[in-house]
Amino acid sequence: MSPPLEDLVKEWLRLDPNESTRKEVEHLWNTNATDELEKRMRSRIEFGTAGLRGKMEAGWSRMNDLIVIQASQGLCSYILQHVENATTRGVVIGHDHRHNSKRWAQLTAAAFIANNVKVYLHKGLVHTPLVPFSVKALSAACGVMITASHNPKQDNGYKVYWENAVQIIGPHDVGIAQSILQNLEPRVHDASEVLKSGLCIDSTEEMKRGYFNSLNHLRTASLSKGSVAFVNTSLHGVGDAFASKAFEIAGFSPYTPVKEQRHPDPDFPTVKFPNPEEKGALDLAIATANATGALYVLAQDPDADRFSAAENCDGKWVTFTGDQLGTLFGYHVFETYKESGKPIDKLAMVASTVSSKMIEAMAQIEGFRFVDCLTGFKFIGNTALDLVKEGYEVPFGYEEAIGYMFGSEIRDKDGVAATMIFAQLAATLRARGVTVHAHLQELYRRYGYFETSNSYFVCTDPLVVEKIFRKIRSSGDMDSSQGRSYPSSIGGLRIQSVIDLTDGHGYDSTNAPTYQPKLPLSLGHMIQFRAFSDSDDSRIILTIRTSGTEPKIKYYLEGNGSNRDTVHSLLGRVVDDLAEVWMNATENGLGRP
Repeated sequence: MSPPLEDLVKEWLRLDPNESTRKEVEHLWNTNATDELEKRMRSRIEFGTAGLRGKMEAGWSRMNDLIVIQASQGLCSYILQHVENATTRGVVIGHDHRHNSKRWAQLTAAAFIANNVKVYLHKGLVHTPLVPFSVKALSAACGVMITASHNPKQDNGYKVYWENAVQIIGPHDVGIAQSILQNLEPRVHDASEVLKSGLCIDSTEEMKRGYFNSLNHLRTASLSKGSVAFVNTSLHGVGDAFASKAFEIAGFSPYTPVKEQRHPDPDFPTVKFPNPEEKGALDLAIATANATGALYVLAQDPDADRFSAAENCDGKWVTFTGDQLGTLFGYHVFETYKESGKPIDKLAMVASTVSSKMIEAMAQIEGFRFVDCLTGFKFIGNTALDLVKEGYEVPFGYEEAIGYMFGSEIRDKDGVAATMIFAQLAATLRARGVTVHAHLQELYRRYGYFETSNSYFVCTDPLVVEKIFRKIRSSGDMDSSQGRSYPSSIGGLRIQSVIDLTDGHGYDSTNAPTYQPKLPLSLGHMIQFRAFSDSDDSRIILTIRTSGTEPKIKYYLEGNGSNRDTVHSLLGRVVDDLAEVWMNATENGLGRP
């Protein structure tokens, strides 16, 4: 039975060491703001594979000093139990420029120091990739980055890396969450003594030098570097200092920064959402490029782990999709690897299962290995490490949400490395008299045309969501031999295979005789369909899944074939069938963006 709201409030006031957030709760209680208190106090913010992320306010369901202290105490306790020599190996901690980030990094350090654990506390603002780089370089027991990445300005977060320098996966997420609940009583109340402690070590400059040296190893020779003009935006984040240094390492002339967005600003004044994927986010960068005559716009999200780019194609600006960039990078990495003379059958690349299958097509033709995995770099990074153990070299991995991993030093997405490599690619192509967009068309001609249509339906009623997925599993004539019958067609295409990665519904029609999925199961609904045309070479892959953080049913649709117009029209038909035949969007009151 849920405790009375008054008990939750009293416990908060007893434990919270921050006078400001205590007063916040006291004011809400004294003004009888019951609804607001219920939102903040009734449930606890969940620690998952992405760590913590939420709005900065007082309350158990928000991000604040008390939540950070408790999370750090629980993480520290778990690390000491499960990582060998954790005390001396230590923890790496970094932070971005958001409100409270510096203090929360220091509170995290204080919790570890209180347990006699060495702390490598990065000094000043760092981009997220520096933390996993440092965990590996220092052989640390774990890493923590205080950031909310591309979330709105009201949010902040707490991202955790395991000793292998990859974001945590199960069972550690569950173990850490349980450990937090066993360590709720604050044993540190402020961070005033952190920097004076002999256990607090500043290796920031050493790690930055190592990081930039790793970028130097990714550098490829290219011609006429000065002939390509770039504009770069870091969207009020921490990326500019790192991206400008990467340009210097690659031997480029400096890019033109978007001056209004160049310096870190936690209020992100010129963008509604500081996400390069959001409509309008690149408007200032494009305006700057138009004013300076630059051909390309480059962008990092605020913590500089994601990357986007746009090209001026005869006066019209085209922003590359995450999948298009993934294809361009994948082919660039393949070409570089091939030129090295290494055996192609020892090359492997990784992408999330909802990302484009164009690299899969490339791999089938060129002879390297392609592996897909569940969504998120926690899976991409760990899959890459598993492939390395099998004897493969894995110089590239990506997900369609503009995240790209290069080389072997960081098994996580890195927007700065992506910035440098895109610039090198553009310069190399320019020397051949080709633009990046034109090069992408060349790749379509070589490997087939691929087009994506990713979006979502809004559904705030969990019962309706369950009804929709129950219908999908029972409304067709494609027998799963497990009491379910998936649809046999969509958009005039015949469904060839079904992979249901939902916990409790696991099924893979391609994996006889067990029909058990090869990928791990998901707690939310997730089903992938492959379908093909009986009349031409067109085919699609459709993945539908529930969001873990929003009231959405997301879909990831990709079509491919030799005829661009046929593929484009096909995607529209599939989306129409998905909406009205499979989802009953109108009848179920589903929202559309």
